[in-house]
Amino acid sequence: MRLVGIGSAGYAGVLLLYSDKLFQQMRQVGSREMKPRFIVDVNVGRLAKWLRAMGYDASFVPDVDDGDLLAIAHSEGRVVLSRDRYLLERRMVTSGSASVLLLYSDKLFEQVQQVTAEFKLCASEDFLRCIECNIELRGLDAEQAEDRVPVYVFQTQEAFKECPHCLKVYWRGTHWRNMRRDLERALGERDERAPPRPP
Repeated sequence: MRLVGIGSAGYAGVLLLYSDKLFQQMRQVGSREMKPRFIVDVNVGRLAKWLRAMGYDASFVPDVDDGDLLAIAHSEGRVVLSRDRYLLERRMVTSGSASVLLLYSDKLFEQVQQVTAEFKLCASEDFLRCIECNIELRGLDAEQAEDRVPVYVFQTQEAFKECPHCLKVYWRGTHWRNMRRDLERALGERDERAPPRPP
């Protein structure tokens, strides 16, 4: 197990515990196309949708106990995001089998800021994952979307995607723009509060 800094991104009292295997993987993030994968505890459940909107794999299993949550994280190579300090005392965490980021705030956008700062995340320019199912989206021809979206949307949009699981259709409409605006605001505030990095 590795304790990677306390407040390493400017958040006092933050505990970030990596398993040794995941620590080695995370050292490669940024040097190649490897993204961190998350599992979101029920006490910060809303965070999953926003991470998915940014393009990251964020699993959420609402009816699961702490032991099963950590077991899933271990088997799938995910970092647990939680406000539950008692998770840090679990054997799977203290032995280095599971990785946990303890979130300091109960406010959604402060949670977004903390996670994105710790993992140096950035928002995707487009929807990549279904915000409901966490499944990667696939392209959808305009002809296939015509009967599944409002007439105005079909007439004004050129690109569509769909979730292979729930078949929800995505496009760059008002909802997408609003989420982008909120994410840009949260990430901007994150960068403003971050301490200066050493040269």
